[in-house]
Amino acid sequence: MMIVSSPSKSLKKKQSQENTSPEKRKRPKPPPAPFFGARKNVAAAENPIPSSSPAFATPAHPLRPFQPPAPAKAAILPIILPPPTLRPLAFRTFTKKHNLTLTSSALQELASFIGRHCGSGWREEGLAEKVLEEVARGWKNRNGGVIVDGASPELKDILKNLEGNMSGGRIITGGNGQRGGLSRQNSLMLEASDEADHSKTRLGLRPTSLAREDSQASFGMSGIGLGGEDDELDEDGSKDARRWLKVVSAFEQPRFTYNVAKKHFERITTPPSLLPPPSHKTDSFRNRYHIIHQRLLRNESFQTSAVTSFSRSSSNASFRSHKITPIANLLGRHGTTHLLLGMLIVLPTGALAISDLTGAITLDLSHAAAIPHDSAWFTPGMIVLVDGIYEEEEESVGKGLSGSSGVGGTIGGRFQGFFIGQPPCEKRRATLGVSGLDGMAGDEEHTIGGGFGWIDFLGVGSERAIGSKMRKLEQRLLRQQPAGQQRSRIVILGELNLDQPRSLQALKKVLSLYATDGEGETPMSFIITGNFTSCGVMASHGGGATTGTGGAGSIEYKEYFDALASTLADFPTLLTTATFVFVPGDNDGWVSAFGGGAAVPLPRRGVPGLFTSRVRRTFAAANQEAGLTGEKKGGEAVWTSNPSRLSLFGPGREVVVFRDDISARLRRANVRLKGKEAEGDGDVEMAGATQDNGDAMEVDGDEQQQEQRPSPVADPNAVPYDVLAARKLVKTILDQGYLAPFRQSIRPVHWDYTSPLYLYPLPTAVVLVDTTAPPFCVTYEGCHVMNPSSILVSGKKGVARWIEYEAGRTGKVRECTF
Repeated sequence: MMIVSSPSKSLKKKQSQENTSPEKRKRPKPPPAPFFGARKNVAAAENPIPSSSPAFATPAHPLRPFQPPAPAKAAILPIILPPPTLRPLAFRTFTKKHNLTLTSSALQELASFIGRHCGSGWREEGLAEKVLEEVARGWKNRNGGVIVDGASPELKDILKNLEGNMSGGRIITGGNGQRGGLSRQNSLMLEASDEADHSKTRLGLRPTSLAREDSQASFGMSGIGLGGEDDELDEDGSKDARRWLKVVSAFEQPRFTYNVAKKHFERITTPPSLLPPPSHKTDSFRNRYHIIHQRLLRNESFQTSAVTSFSRSSSNASFRSHKITPIANLLGRHGTTHLLLGMLIVLPTGALAISDLTGAITLDLSHAAAIPHDSAWFTPGMIVLVDGIYEEEEESVGKGLSGSSGVGGTIGGRFQGFFIGQPPCEKRRATLGVSGLDGMAGDEEHTIGGGFGWIDFLGVGSERAIGSKMRKLEQRLLRQQPAGQQRSRIVILGELNLDQPRSLQALKKVLSLYATDGEGETPMSFIITGNFTSCGVMASHGGGATTGTGGAGSIEYKEYFDALASTLADFPTLLTTATFVFVPGDNDGWVSAFGGGAAVPLPRRGVPGLFTSRVRRTFAAANQEAGLTGEKKGGEAVWTSNPSRLSLFGPGREVVVFRDDISARLRRANVRLKGKEAEGDGDVEMAGATQDNGDAMEVDGDEQQQEQRPSPVADPNAVPYDVLAARKLVKTILDQGYLAPFRQSIRPVHWDYTSPLYLYPLPTAVVLVDTTAPPFCVTYEGCHVMNPSSILVSGKKGVARWIEYEAGRTGKVRECTF
């Protein structure tokens, strides 16, 4: 039965429900709590607190963890700091410590910056000294030069970055407010931004921002893998000196140019090209001239002093300072004596001339004598010093700056030279401006203020930044180790002609001598140079080589390296513990295909990987069998350029490897000079060699050597001919500071890649592989020069020859029979 209520009753019931109290009113069912649903992986709270409950009388909301208020940044009252007041402190920081020179505008900028951000505590609290130190380091990192200019964008950028990292007059070394970071991150002082984080330690919380970064990251420390402390060296890799050996190709080396205005080296940022504009040829000569000129001005013989000039001239004439005269200043000074610095050139008429940045003049060396006598070679393309008299010609056609030839034009008349010499060389520690570089007792006497110690010439770090740490590391790994655990030997093999079977037999014999060494006693590197074939690859078509297979094609050329890989595979111990460096010659591919074995442009790239693939697989297989894969570094084969450099312990040890028959080229292009009038020494003919036949010169040398064979009985102090020839070659190359001091027609050079050819600063050692010169090991101005010549000894059957060089010391020529 259905009950139907009247409308009046339903209305009354609805009104009664509305008048009911909120407590009695029926509420809608709330949705279920989130914790009744599916359980999720939710991380636990950092400070878990019991939930709200009437039994515990806990609040509904959990307590927040204790957060101490961050200390307020100290307010700085800006002051007006006069630049003369800041000058003494800036002088000690920039000039005495960093060898920089501040201009008046830069001093004004620093004074206003320090007065605005450091306030009155700039002197008492040492705030200004820290700011100046950071600015000086930032300027060095940017290669800003010796002179700090206030209008330079580099200084403004440094101050802008420094402003964002300062709080309360102090430099912030960590925290969230840091923009970009600073170079010094190893301070033990707690800054204002760190105090809030470190105060959490009272609650047992671990600080999150307490970190120590590498203090030398801005100087390239991370690039070579050097930690901040010496005790951080691992036991496996870092105790092996081979880890700190790096091969730098000529095409990877940084390119620098010398800025005369700043007296500093600047890095070239434009990409190099193999086909540059003709102006780059002039730039290369200008840069080479500037480097030698500034090197001469740093020499004591070319420095003048207003204080001691009178006393020296009155006491002893030997202390007279030399002065270089530009060629353009010779006009109107007939009959006067001058000292010229310029490049020997050959005019279109065939006459010899000397040229500098201002002009060129005809040179007469018919009465000139070399100083010292017969100590160096002189060829067109070298920058030399000539002392003589300028003579004008009344009826000369080219009087004045005619502009017919030379950089600045040809001057009429001629320069009668009486003495000619090479520009004196500069020691490595003098160039870098540091003392005690060689660990000798008298190194302090050779210290020169300034220098280029902050320049990273090889891309492995500068001397001032990491040199001291790397020398300590070298002392620890090479000098303080027991006698049987010093891996400081580098084996240098000369020219290896793979198309001659006797060369592979000699190589196998030499490697067998070192394969028997115990663990930890094997050499850390083997340097093998070309020419790897006796004739140019794909240049001729038979009959040119000793074996009758000269002028081999690409297939035969690859088979030669396959035979080399088979020989190396017999010595897995050396393949897994040493670095093999292969340097090509003029006969190697691909350039020999169009060069025909003649002089090709320098620098030249290594042998293409198309031919050396099997050699690389041999090294990979040996490392895999020994379990040296992944992080464990085994042996490797590096096919580098010619020339190339080996960096050992960063900038501590630098070894230049160059393959060229430079002695024969010097004899062919040598300028005839006046012979010694005293004794009829056979070396006079060697110094007077011209562009005559070089073979006759070698015959004269052989006759001279035969005449000196009974001389030890008559004159025990006589120097052998081979030693004299080695000294003459070494002095010529190192004094020039250039590996190709010839004309472009004799030894072409890539104009944009001349930086790898410079020997400045002077390297620690130079490997000059020259088969036309006798083998030698000669040290000149702290640079050790070695020539292993060819691995096969000429005139001796079954004799192999090489050089064993110990890093940091000297090399020794060794021979064995096979």
